[in-house]
Amino acid sequence: MSRTAPRVHLDQPGIEHLKRLQQALDAELRVTLRMRDGSRLVGTLLDRPTIQQFRGPDGREGTNGQLRIDLGGGDIRDLWLDEVAHYTPMGSS
Repeated sequence: MSRTAPRVHLDQPGIEHLKRLQQALDAELRVTLRMRDGSRLVGTLLDRPTIQQFRGPDGREGTNGQLRIDLGGGDIRDLWLDEVAHYTPMGSS
């Protein structure tokens, strides 16, 4: 049984965006992430993001990804990769 995601991507531009992020974001990289909702997160990536097949809310299978970021002070978050609009690398930790 496939895992579920709040959104899945079936279109090539959406999948390519996820792949570009996966290739650019590496473990232990300090980054500023600008999220699609306009918020910003600054922290250290714990792992390279993963891209997988998921089932969306409507049951269709598609692509999304996940990333884990340490925001400091014990605040570790798991994010959906498609929520990231842009990133700015700040170096390795």
